[in-house]
Amino acid sequence: MTSNPTSPITDQQQFARRGWHFLSWIRHFFLLIGVLLLSYVALVLVHARLYQHNALNTLDQQIHANAATAGTHAIPSLKEGDVVGRILIPRINVTVAILQGTTPQTLRLGVGHIDGTPLPGEAGNSGIAGHRDTFFRNLRDLRSGDTIQIQTVAGISNYKVDWLQIIDPKDTAILTPSKGSEITLVTCYPFHYIGSAPERFAAHAHKFQTSTPANTALDLPSLQK
Repeated sequence: MTSNPTSPITDQQQFARRGWHFLSWIRHFFLLIGVLLLSYVALVLVHARLYQHNALNTLDQQIHANAATAGTHAIPSLKEGDVVGRILIPRINVTVAILQGTTPQTLRLGVGHIDGTPLPGEAGNSGIAGHRDTFFRNLRDLRSGDTIQIQTVAGISNYKVDWLQIIDPKDTAILTPSKGSEITLVTCYPFHYIGSAPERFAAHAHKFQTSTPANTALDLPSLQK
């Protein structure tokens, strides 16, 4: 008994096979892109973490050197990316090095002191900016009355949060100069927005205690681990 010859593949079947192979290729392509993107993000975060560690060590060395010479060394002028100090917010578990400037590269590595505003701890309204999805992520839990510490070579300043406000990105009134020692923290808003956020979150605080020596023990030893 002879077997039936194999039925020829129809054009429709060939088209379906090509479509399946194409979809399989697309699936693998996007999987590879996803892996590469995740790897890039991981590298950026690791680099930022290592940079933070080195930046805080640099600050500690500067503080110890300044203390050893009884503060006789003048503070050098700062350039983009230089270490300004560290900011600590006990209740929301924030501790991060403050760098000079707000270029994209600087804000990938820490929070940035806004050019044209006084340095933290000095008289006036000092502006500090950071990304909502990295170093300033926990600002979403900040409350009025929270304490903020800023440590620089000049000393440790303690601030209390006055108000929190959602503002337009073009609103610069929050950085209006002041006679007292104040700080204004700025980040994008909403915190969980995907893409370029349309608004800004601002937190303003005033100094409520005179500066103490920079090498005084901070309130957050556990956060330095």
